[in-house]
Amino acid sequence: MQDETFSAKRPPSVGFVSLGCPKALVDSERILTQLKVEGYNVSASYEGADLIVVNTCGFIDSAVQESLDAIGEAMHANGKVIVTGCLGAKNGNEGKELITSLHPKVLAVTGPHATEEVMQAVHIHLPKPHDPFIDLVPDHGVKLTPKHYAYLKISEGCNHRCTFCIIPSMRGDLVSRPIGEVIREAESLKKSGVKELLVVSQDTSAYGVDLKYRTDFVNGRPVKTQFQQLAEELGELGIWVRMHYVYPYPHVDRVVPLMAEGKILPYLDIPFQHSHPDVLKRMKRPASGERNIERIRAWRETCPDITLRSTFITGFPGETEDEFKHLLDFIEEAQLDRVGVFAYSPVDGAVANALDNPVPEEVKEERRARLMELQEKISLSRNEAKLGKVMQVLVDETDEEGIVARSKADAPEIDGNVFIPMPENPTQQPKPGDFINVLIDDCDEHDLWGRIV
Repeated sequence: MQDETFSAKRPPSVGFVSLGCPKALVDSERILTQLKVEGYNVSASYEGADLIVVNTCGFIDSAVQESLDAIGEAMHANGKVIVTGCLGAKNGNEGKELITSLHPKVLAVTGPHATEEVMQAVHIHLPKPHDPFIDLVPDHGVKLTPKHYAYLKISEGCNHRCTFCIIPSMRGDLVSRPIGEVIREAESLKKSGVKELLVVSQDTSAYGVDLKYRTDFVNGRPVKTQFQQLAEELGELGIWVRMHYVYPYPHVDRVVPLMAEGKILPYLDIPFQHSHPDVLKRMKRPASGERNIERIRAWRETCPDITLRSTFITGFPGETEDEFKHLLDFIEEAQLDRVGVFAYSPVDGAVANALDNPVPEEVKEERRARLMELQEKISLSRNEAKLGKVMQVLVDETDEEGIVARSKADAPEIDGNVFIPMPENPTQQPKPGDFINVLIDDCDEHDLWGRIV
């Protein structure tokens, strides 16, 4: 009777809160797409929704607290809440028990990449409309990003067991999508107007390992489910393709020539985390024995315009001053374009919590500040080298005050922007998703300023 009432007046409406990383964002998009396929409305407010889905993050303490706060806010404003995401699977049942102890009236709790389980809970507490064709959904599904860029998730989970990380316990071992399926999604996104694909996973360069690089079919052609062949196929789409979460395995070298040829963006997001061999061993990092400085030099010889971004941890248990200075020397020599630095923070369930010789908080922060001070000088120098050059940029936002765009060196949300005055002539004013050429005439360590040419 309830679903007939909804179809007679309006379809039932679901609110959605999406927290965490781009992989979680893709999970949210899949759930939203299924909701729309089945005829549910998606509400932009708590008050206008018949129930709320909260997609949580459970990686570090601050993310856990943010997720718990979001659940509490949704419960207070609406009262009917389904919880999904990494927090629900953290440390076995601990995450679920934490959620239900603080918010005992939540309707259901699932782990990550659980579209089917979330939909089952929605069906129980908010029966789907009688007519499944109330809302038709385009082939590319529902996206939470602007129309001109999208995340393309190529795999789930991770085979590594880094001692500071609990993601495998929440998302499981590596499960790669067949390459034919990935390329079909990429082609559909391009047809929908996407100008930039951001390739994401827990370990992009391990793509296909679990499938033993099984052959699949792309437009009738046999292609192996493997990182290099994925890059080659995506490089034929004629749009920006940006690689994230790439570990520096030797086979990554074979993708850099595609960047030099303009097939994919000259950009690698490589989470080095540290440079000293002993620290990397304690972290149990993959590719920890690789000659990373030599590899970086070789990449730049092949593709001089390549942009390298990375993340590092200071104050990992046992880190000595000499080991930290080794990291500073690496940063000085590597001359990376973009760097994020985090003071080590214990994560519930992580093996690193039991390691000897924890580093005092004030030392962690002092080292983080020293590394960032060094990197800011490097980033400024690398941005100054772009002054006077004409660059192609992708427009993200526009208003009467100006244009916010990104260059090939800038991933959304995590890197810098290019700021441009808005032309007075309306016929010359670009729109979000447009490519324009810009002469760079100013910079700081993060961003660039320029004018349309």
